[in-house]
Amino acid sequence: MANLKGKVAIVTGSSRGIGRAIAVDLANQGASIVLNGRNELRLAEAKEVLLKIHDRVVTVCCDISKKGSGERLIKEAVERFGRLDFLVNNVGISSRGKVADLSLEVFEAVFSSNLMGAVNPTISAIPELRKTQGSIIFISSLAGIRGLPVLSAYCSSKMALRAVAESIRVEEKQHNIHVGLVYVGITQIEHNKEVISSDGSMITLNARDNKKVQSTGYVAKMVSRNINKRKFITTLTGIGRLNAFMAPRFPLLVEKLILKNLQKFEEKSK
Repeated sequence: MANLKGKVAIVTGSSRGIGRAIAVDLANQGASIVLNGRNELRLAEAKEVLLKIHDRVVTVCCDISKKGSGERLIKEAVERFGRLDFLVNNVGISSRGKVADLSLEVFEAVFSSNLMGAVNPTISAIPELRKTQGSIIFISSLAGIRGLPVLSAYCSSKMALRAVAESIRVEEKQHNIHVGLVYVGITQIEHNKEVISSDGSMITLNARDNKKVQSTGYVAKMVSRNINKRKFITTLTGIGRLNAFMAPRFPLLVEKLILKNLQKFEEKSK
């Protein structure tokens, strides 16, 4: 475990799930933590968890996809702790539905959260991260490697994160800012987690209790490893790494495999 005492980390979407697990892991390594989310009650609950580790924890309740919220988040972090070392762009939402059935508002909502919710704080964070030669981490998904059925909006929004990450890596090379992209696989979810349906309404996902589902704690440790080793891409699970290898080299074969297992895949997406 690295010693991150004196370092400061912002984790967006950290009131629960993967985001909170990442915040806990970084706090255990000594980092001061800025929590972010839209739900005041859940943020307060997450803060109570982290206060059991140390007292260098603040919360910023806002919708990070909205104009001005990114600037506010970075400003409050720097005013409270004096610096910024890590920005973990974790906030996001998923959707379900075939393209033919999706309303335009679904795509707009998913891209607003998953793409603008990452770009917004990143733009404001870069000047501070230049000072510390810090890290920008984008939490993506194995669904961001290839377009998948009933997940088109989610897949395309997560694919867009790679383009942003690649651009920043080149643009900020001279400032030695580390950019990490973490492709997360199927992960345990909290009770009553919701996604957007094709008509824009919210639907609750089924519980994930399969033994192959990864814990949020494991994902958090892989994110920390990416930060500590200053890696670019971290792809979780063997299937994920195989997919990352196969998809760009043998796209038609991958498509055939998806079509062959289409029903099974759609069931797993519920």
